[in-house]
Amino acid sequence: MNLTPPTLLGQTVRLEPISLADVPALAIAGRDESVWRFLPYGNVTNEAAMTQWVSRLLDQQAQGTDIPFAVILQATGQAIGATRYMDIQAVHRGLEIGGTWYAPEHQRTAANTEAKLLLLRHAFEVMGCIRVQLKTDLRNERSQRAIERLGAVREGVLRDHILMPDGHRRSSVYYSVLDHEWPAVKARLEEKLKAYVSM
Repeated sequence: MNLTPPTLLGQTVRLEPISLADVPALAIAGRDESVWRFLPYGNVTNEAAMTQWVSRLLDQQAQGTDIPFAVILQATGQAIGATRYMDIQAVHRGLEIGGTWYAPEHQRTAANTEAKLLLLRHAFEVMGCIRVQLKTDLRNERSQRAIERLGAVREGVLRDHILMPDGHRRSSVYYSVLDHEWPAVKARLEEKLKAYVSM
């Protein structure tokens, strides 16, 4: 499994390997506390906090467990959020897509749909993954519906899985896409993107 961080190009967004140079734009994109409500990082709403967050991701990348991306809006060249491959299991040809967030004005747009298509396509068609998993906070019903619209299969709930910064015991809902399911999921994502273009 090739763990070299790629740049993934789409029409609406491109995913670039994250770097400290992205911090100022990401700090602007992430300044609304609502972005972080269901994520286990606390409120990463200023440059100092974003610098620490990106630095941690780069450390995880160096350890071979994560490949983090800044999500760049093609029309402006500005970072509008971030996502990553995480929990990379090279021996088992599996990984998770997660840590995904967007500025509020880019949520529920073509950006996330295209980013997921780019990430899944690279995982299955270039990295040779057998399994890609996704998870979300049990309280985050909007995220659950979005993952289900991708065509991912709900596998179950890990109860009291993550202790959140505010002390909440987060239960996590797990989903997966397997390699033999990928062609149907890919077709569904491509159809969703066409619908965005025709809107």
